[in-house]
Amino acid sequence: GSHDSFSYWVDEKSPVGPDQATAIKRLARISLVKKIMKKWSVTQNLTFKEQLEGGIRYFDLRVSSRPGEMGQEIYFIHGLFGIKVSDGLKEINAFLEQHPKEVIFLDFNHFYAMDDSHHFFLINRIRSVFGSKLCSVECVEYVTLQYMWEKKYQVLIFYHCPLCEEYPFLWPGNKMPAPWANTTNVHKLLQFLETTLEERSRYGTFHVSQAILTPRVKTIARHLIRGLKNTLVHRNLPMILNWVKAQKPGVMGVNIITSDFVELVDFAATVIALNDLLLEEDESTT
Repeated sequence: GSHDSFSYWVDEKSPVGPDQATAIKRLARISLVKKIMKKWSVTQNLTFKEQLEGGIRYFDLRVSSRPGEMGQEIYFIHGLFGIKVSDGLKEINAFLEQHPKEVIFLDFNHFYAMDDSHHFFLINRIRSVFGSKLCSVECVEYVTLQYMWEKKYQVLIFYHCPLCEEYPFLWPGNKMPAPWANTTNVHKLLQFLETTLEERSRYGTFHVSQAILTPRVKTIARHLIRGLKNTLVHRNLPMILNWVKAQKPGVMGVNIITSDFVELVDFAATVIALNDLLLEEDESTT
């Protein structure tokens, strides 16, 4: 998986998003501030299509209406506004059309400046883009690749909003817990990932290990121009990748792992290779 999967493009000409504090919105009237914000808002370099081609199958999504804009159009957001959600969904669907056995997870976990009419607009867009590819809510343990292929499902939508209960194809957010370390320290991050795996539910949910470091205000202040990638990610990704290599998948192991700038190391290939351990287990039991 990728963290803030949509953030490969954010519009520095757009207003600052409703996910930001009032003080940031005031500061952002200075054009240089938005350029700095962009350096810290972008967590991916690759488009959805490029991420899919690189092996990413879980997408972490934050969305918002655009204050002052007529209509219910919804955009991706991380500090600044990204592309329209419907354009991103179409790009993902085009990949699925060409690869009918691929399955993806779309996790809509943060909503900003959205009332019910915005949600209905977004949910209808999801339904019109993916149609019969949408997997209905089911007992998690039943959802194997074989099950998905038989039903011709390719998309699981997780929707962290009570409205999900009204739609059979919207999985509730509590089926996709994603504990967040909220630290700049890689050692604290790895300890957190270990602890949350030990506390992982044995039954009934997926689980996201967010292998990401989060800048604090003072981190940004000290390294304004360098941005997220040069300050936190480049230096720490190798250690994070070593942690990934040491994991085991399965009931009490890792399930979904997300990272920033997924192309900087062999992140997707390393996570995918963990599945070989499950195959080895199957062979040893048979």
